Amino acid sequence: MRRSKLEMYVDILKVLAQRGPLKLTHIMYKANVNCKVLKEYLDFLVGHGLVEERIVGKRRVVYATTQRGVTVLKYFRELEQVLPIVEEARNGMFVPF
Repeated sequence: MRRSKLEMYVDILKVLAQRGPLKLTHIMYKANVNCKVLKEYLDFLVGHGLVEERIVGKRRVVYATTQRGVTVLKYFRELEQVLPIVEEARNGMFVPF
């Protein structure tokens, strides 16, 4: 099953939050995203202040989650706890909010 953009953004944030600053290729393998798509998604995450680029040494670029990215990831985790309730409501069970 294909992941949505949102799921891929969250997967990238999770990898960076768990593993610390990583090079592009390491993110690519750990988040299971191809290089072209990963660059596009990282540009989006960097542009929105969720991920930052860091230069290590002379020219090595690594990516790390910002504090804002960690906060957003926390909200997604909380939302995942609520989503099964929403699914039950869709399947015919009434769940008051």
